[in-house]
Amino acid sequence: MKLNSTEPIFIQIAKYFEDQIVQGFLEEETQIPSTTVMAKTYAINPATILKGMNILVDKHIIYKKRGLGMFVSTGAKNIIEAERREMFKTNVIRTLMEEASKLGISKQEIVEQILNWESDNK
Repeated sequence: MKLNSTEPIFIQIAKYFEDQIVQGFLEEETQIPSTTVMAKTYAINPATILKGMNILVDKHIIYKKRGLGMFVSTGAKNIIEAERREMFKTNVIRTLMEEASKLGISKQEIVEQILNWESDNK
């Protein structure tokens, strides 16, 4: 995990675990590293780590097994992907279309650019 200075650390921690789940590095019902391990590894206050984890608990992505630690919830990957798809539609596509409209770029031109990008990046 590489931290940046543009967003709060606890948000970056939550995103880090989400990325690990989406990419398949953390599977459902597997234990995630403890706050102590994370704090020592990345020299971050354990309370900050816990704050990031609590975001994921609130979203039902991870859960606590008393005395054992935190685990990835069943369906966590689906939850994250659904949320990210919605954010993509709302943030990225809407912004793209608004900017294209301002610049007089047609939907067809956008589609052509996407298709060209796909063929260039195979």
